Order: sequence, then C-alpha cells, then structure tokens
Amino acid sequence: MTTKDPVQTKTQVVANGALSNWIKSNRRAVWPLAALFLILLVDSLISDNFFGIRIVNDPLYGGHLYGNIVDILKNAAPVLLLATGMSLVIATRGIDLSVGAIMAICGAVAAVLVGKGDSPATLPIPLIIVISIGVGALCGLWNGILVAFFDIQPIVATLILMVAGRGIAQMITQATIATFVNEGLAFLGVGYIFSLPVSIFISLGVLILVYLLVRRTAIGLMLESVGANAKASYYVGINARLIKLFAYVISGMCAAIAGLIAAANIRGADANNAGLYLELDAILAVVIGGASLNGGRFYLGLSAIGVFIIQSMNTGILISGIQ
Repeated sequence: MTTKDPVQTKTQVVANGALSNWIKSNRRAVWPLAALFLILLVDSLISDNFFGIRIVNDPLYGGHLYGNIVDILKNAAPVLLLATGMSLVIATRGIDLSVGAIMAICGAVAAVLVGKGDSPATLPIPLIIVISIGVGALCGLWNGILVAFFDIQPIVATLILMVAGRGIAQMITQATIATFVNEGLAFLGVGYIFSLPVSIFISLGVLILVYLLVRRTAIGLMLESVGANAKASYYVGINARLIKLFAYVISGMCAAIAGLIAAANIRGADANNAGLYLELDAILAVVIGGASLNGGRFYLGLSAIGVFIIQSMNTGILISGIQ
C-alpha cells in the first residue's frame, strides 16, 4: 500500500484552491474563455496542423512567423481596435454604427496624402498618420455632438455617418481604389516586428492605452455611471455630455487606426469595402465580453476575447472550405 506524499498533496490543494478563487473572482471571464477554447478545439479537428507555426522568409521583411494562430491575431487587429472604442460607447448606453465608414474615410485620406501609385508622399508618413487619426476624431466628435448635445438617438445619429461616410470616402478617392506603394505606410499592415505582424502590436498597444486611461483614472467609472443613470450622474457632478463626447471621439480614433491598417494591408483605399459590416463584429465582440447594451458596464479584456472568438470562427469556416 502506497502513501501519498504530504507535500504533493498540499501543493495540489493549494493549486485547486487558487484555481477556485480565480474562477470566483473572474466569473465573467470563464464562459468567453471556455467558448474560445472550444472553438479553437473544433478548428484543430478541422485542420490537422491548425496550431502549427513555421518561419517564412520574406525578401523585404526577413523571416517571420506564419500559421493559423498568427493569421487570427493579424486579421483580428482591426476589429479589436473597433471593439476597444465601441466598448466605451456602449458603456454610455450608446452605439456607433459608423466605425466601418470612418475606417473607409481615414484610409482614403491616408492613401491620397501618401500619393497614388509610385508618386512620392506629399507629407511625412508620421504626419499623414496623425492627420488620418485626427479625421477619425472629428468624425467621432460629429457623432458625439449629435448624441450628447442634440439628444439624437445614437443608432440614428451614427447611421447618418454610416450611410454618408462611404460617399465621402469615394469623393476623396475620386470613386477609384487609390493604390500606393509607399513602404512606410504599408508597414502598418504588412510589416513585422519580432517576427510578428506589426498590426498585432498596434491593436494591443491601443487596447492597453485605453485600458490605462479608463481604469487607472476616474473616467471608467464616469462612463459606467453615465450609462447606468445619466440624470443621477449629473446630480453628483459628472458632465454626461462631455463623457459621451469623449467616448465617441475615442471610438472614431480607434476606427481611424483600424482604417490605416486596412488600407496598408492592401496598399490601397477601397471606399466600398473597407471596414464593411465590421461594426457588427465589434458590437458582437463587446456583447460577448459581457457589456450591457443598456449601458453601465464594460470589460475591455473580455471584449478582446470576444474578438478572438469571432475571428477563430471565421478562420475555422475558411479552412473548412464551407461556402
């Protein structure tokens, strides 16, 4: 008869207790994580080497990692940016249907400024990026003014720019697909850092910055307070209009960065298709992450998991050959 090692038994008890405590304190994360694990498991059954990663040599960017997981992270980058901004908007009991159109507008601005074809850039690349993000901020400001100061329902206010935005983008590109070959701008979409797509670092960097902004300051609580009860927030000294304005401006800026990545990825601005229907993916990701469409709470980390769930499903459908 063998006796159990008391040290090993104690270690198992401590580990089980730690896991139990983590589940209790992060209960909202359990189901999204379980769903992501299940979808990845199904994907691995569809594709024999789903989790396989190999190094591919690129004549321009050198060796970089290639595989389904890398593709999921890369393709999820624009939606992750949209979901980051959308989380703040939904927390205020709003919604932003215009983010796809803002992507098209800002991508068009960048493509035109950088110069069509092999024409030299009219402005330095960093300045072009700043201008494009500024245009996104102005679009968000427009939405925020309609919602916060004119009391127009968010779905109606943002629908205006959703419809008109692609027309504006077509005006900027003169109804053509504005292509470019500038490697500086293209790097945002096709470049690599530490053998991983640079778009991954951009989207995660923005997510972290927004998280620090709203969770390491009182802004996050103000967003949730305005979403839960705007009138009560007013009585405790919170300017609900400015908070809503802030949320829509951040959403517009995130959409602008996503538009830059989308344009850089194809080395061109396609006003008709850039960001098309991605606003729906962003909203779904935020809801999967536990945010309430009635406002009052949001979870940026879980919204990111929601994005990866959606992209993992899309990748699984593609590799399975379902049409």
